[in-house]
Amino acid sequence: MKYLIVGLGNIGPEYADTRHNIGFMILDAFAKEEGAKFYNDRLAYYSEVNHKARTLYLIKPTTYMNNSGKAVSYWMKTLKVPVENVLVLVDDIALPFGTLRLKPKGSAAGHNGLKHIEATLGNNEYARLRFGVGNDFPKGRQIDYVLNGFDKEELPELPALIDRSIEMIKSFATIGTELTMTRYNK
Repeated sequence: MKYLIVGLGNIGPEYADTRHNIGFMILDAFAKEEGAKFYNDRLAYYSEVNHKARTLYLIKPTTYMNNSGKAVSYWMKTLKVPVENVLVLVDDIALPFGTLRLKPKGSAAGHNGLKHIEATLGNNEYARLRFGVGNDFPKGRQIDYVLNGFDKEELPELPALIDRSIEMIKSFATIGTELTMTRYNK
């Protein structure tokens, strides 16, 4: 069984450790935990992890957030991964900080990375793990908020939330979306 796990984010040191890059941060931690390395390949940083007789292909698109669909489409076709085995890790300002929500499909909810994936694939039938980053920003300052780092109050909680996200990825690949939602979505 093959799975494509897509961490959304932007490449470049100016974006490292920002709320918008939580997808990259989760995959970096997962690869490190598994002793895997990322390689710069076509449209993405790419790595592979094996878990319970399943191959999880981890990608961090190098296309920037607003063109994430290019990388997702390319890797789905190249690796022959069906859409039901795709999981996208994404920041979500509609969820309070620390809330993790797995969804089997859904709307882009204004997220440009998800919008581009949906437009490129022609559907929204892929699972997504929404990582709540909160919405503590003045009206019209959303972009500044997501492109900034986490607050000093949030930083101590990040490692446990990233670990829980990794557990959810493994669960998605082994027991599926519905059972993982039952177990982890609160």
